[in-house]
Amino acid sequence: MKKAIVYINQFFAGIGGEDKADHKPEIREGAIGGAAAIQAALKGIEVTHTVICGDNFMGSYREDAIAIISEMLEGKEFDVFFAGPAFRAGRYGVACGEISRAVTAKFGVPVFSSMNDENPGVEMFRKEMVIFEGGKSAAAMRGDAAKVAEYASRVIAGEPVGSAAEEGYFGRGKRHMVFDAEMKPAADRAVEMLLAKIAGKPFATELPIPKTDFVPIGAPIKDLSKATIAVINTGGIVPVDNPDRIQSASATRWGRYDMTGMERLKGGEFKTIHAGFDPMMADNNPNVILPLDALRQMEKEGKIGKLHEFFYSTVGTGTTQKEAARMASEMVPPIQEANVDGVLLVST
Repeated sequence: MKKAIVYINQFFAGIGGEDKADHKPEIREGAIGGAAAIQAALKGIEVTHTVICGDNFMGSYREDAIAIISEMLEGKEFDVFFAGPAFRAGRYGVACGEISRAVTAKFGVPVFSSMNDENPGVEMFRKEMVIFEGGKSAAAMRGDAAKVAEYASRVIAGEPVGSAAEEGYFGRGKRHMVFDAEMKPAADRAVEMLLAKIAGKPFATELPIPKTDFVPIGAPIKDLSKATIAVINTGGIVPVDNPDRIQSASATRWGRYDMTGMERLKGGEFKTIHAGFDPMMADNNPNVILPLDALRQMEKEGKIGKLHEFFYSTVGTGTTQKEAARMASEMVPPIQEANVDGVLLVST
């Protein structure tokens, strides 16, 4: 029987949510919490231990977390390492990638994970490990875990596996030489693809080129002392009643709020509805997210001409690129109508 170890965060271990995100690394025997879904789908592999670490602890103390976990794994016999599934949870996905990279470098075992295509961990780690395309939320846990476990079981057993497209994981940009007597010569395949392209017929390239979404750099503002500056924040700063009902994660809504005559944003009048960090400091002093106080000072000193009377707000955590682009396109017209010269985008 082969052996596996699984990495999960504090939430999927049943320890707690954001209030326990600073949970220090620990290791427990057996398949704990979310690791049970992977164990249920494995064949010929036993999950002997589960490593648990809070997302904030891994994010804030990465080197310490990796060192602690590596020490925990010393002397443990394991043939494969799993992390997640992480769905669309950005911090969790990055944590899964970081610990997987460290484990494969130190212990030389194959590592596997699953993330949604909107998870930043995909682009950060897809070239270094096998990451299956997963669902948006924990509702997809059973299916995501099953895909990873089934594939890993075949790899560990030495069974044949297909390409990234065939198996369902994100391509790693690796090409392998294969010989297939039934395939046509490369020249024939290339000519057939060319003819199909000329005829407007569908075809599948054998060398896909990743599409990069380039955002052109705007022209510099010639004179900031005469410029009107608008502020957009993804830190979820809103009036205390959240009038636009912006979601605390995976946002699809945004709002704009009048700050005419305000020298600073006051706690009790404004707050954050962001679910990705402890809100205490931002609720007490919203200016730590949206620095109105500092911008007013710059306005008085003549460093900028003036502030646009409204600030724009949404939440970044879990928000897809598609939704972010849509919201941005909706924010642009009123900003343009106000003859704004530049936009300051502040986050968390």
